[in-house]
Amino acid sequence: MDCRIHEQMEPTDKLKEECGVFGIYDFSGEDVASTIYYGLFALQHRGQESCGIAVSDTHGPKGKVLSHKGMGLVNEVFTSEHLAQMKGDIGVGHVRYSTAGGSTRENAQPLVLNYVKGTLGLAHNGNLINAPELRRELELGGAIFQTTIDTEVMAYHIARERVRTKNVEGAVANAMKKMKGAYSLIVMSPRKLIGARDPYGFRPLCIGKRDNAYILASETCALDTIGAEFIRDVEPGEIVTITPTEGIVSDKSMCLKPDSKETTGRCIFEYIYFGRPDSHLDGISVYNSRLKAGRFLAMDSPVEADLVVGVPESGNVAALGYSMESGIPYGMAFFKNSYVGRTFIKPKQSNRESSVRVKLNVMREAVEGKRVIMIDDSIVRGTTSDRIVRMLREAGAKEVHMRVSSPPFLYPCYFGTDVPAREQLIAYNRSVEEIRQIIGADSLGYLRLERLPELVDGRLPICQGCFTGKYPLDPPKEDIRGEYDA
Repeated sequence: MDCRIHEQMEPTDKLKEECGVFGIYDFSGEDVASTIYYGLFALQHRGQESCGIAVSDTHGPKGKVLSHKGMGLVNEVFTSEHLAQMKGDIGVGHVRYSTAGGSTRENAQPLVLNYVKGTLGLAHNGNLINAPELRRELELGGAIFQTTIDTEVMAYHIARERVRTKNVEGAVANAMKKMKGAYSLIVMSPRKLIGARDPYGFRPLCIGKRDNAYILASETCALDTIGAEFIRDVEPGEIVTITPTEGIVSDKSMCLKPDSKETTGRCIFEYIYFGRPDSHLDGISVYNSRLKAGRFLAMDSPVEADLVVGVPESGNVAALGYSMESGIPYGMAFFKNSYVGRTFIKPKQSNRESSVRVKLNVMREAVEGKRVIMIDDSIVRGTTSDRIVRMLREAGAKEVHMRVSSPPFLYPCYFGTDVPAREQLIAYNRSVEEIRQIIGADSLGYLRLERLPELVDGRLPICQGCFTGKYPLDPPKEDIRGEYDA
């Protein structure tokens, strides 16, 4: 076991990328571990804290699962020797970031569960808001938990339902009737690969195909990386079952009914920040969404300047959009150290090093003597924005104007994004002018709330809860985020 010390970086303004899931079933019987590895590599932006792969041979002993997981990046946890030993034609993988606490190897996914009907391997992206009640129900029935993540709660409920149903997909459907919250879930059974998405569609999940193999993945960029063809997105509430005999079988019994007062609610931050710009989520280009956000900022919050720059990486495309709309030249002001992952050991308070400076440095030649517009995707606590503004000034920028490609955060998120409690949000009980003074910018502008639907072409219902306090479903009465996360 790897015994290196892993410490998290100091809190920053950046939202955490949550999790990425990847599953594959190769009907030709080829080993899939290396393909999962490359799929997870493409999804590394969604979670840099831990990762894992579990595989099984559908032609071998039923229920035998080989797995490996650990803390760190995909290329830190896996070696070619690991992958060579993992023989199997069906498998599931996961990259993870936890919202708070629970940063341990035990909480790394996929989870592998042995039970009376065989074996289940599960990988999950999202957050159940009723995890405590579901957990207590199981504990009263004698269940013993090995982790603190709600994925294990889901696994137990699926296993328990499987005893009462004729197949595993029926067990997933029955378990979904109890689960409330956000989840994109991949389940590996001895002979089937199953994907399920919560009825509101908070988190993305898509289907791909390469030769005789079918793939489930959080984002289309993972399909591109392994040379797979995109087939379609899994619909909110849909369960898809993949087998050699029937291909893809769809069950939409858990989808919201057309006459329901409820509506789906994709997380808008998948487009603003989480998704890779080369991905398409529910038919919408992440790149185009960010380009639009930048254009809207230029329309609604114009300012005279000499240069538009983005805070890497998610601010870059929005900055390009601002430049295209305003006519102000687009340039690079920051060098980002790409080798700093979540295993980075943060500097002590007494050190001169700042984790922001270790990750990001300003190129003086680009900004000296210039009026700079800096685009970032969000301001959460404000702990990073003021440092970056100061870094630009120290590098000789004459003026620093900050534009943010999302509205101000006013409420927490309970559905898998680590937007903190209201008291920790810089925009809570503060005006835009007060925030500007705190971060030290010459001017500050946010994306207007009414612009959000336009980022997804006005055709996808979106969740705006962290900006408005109105969520697709009622949030929990108590804030349990971080205790049961995925």
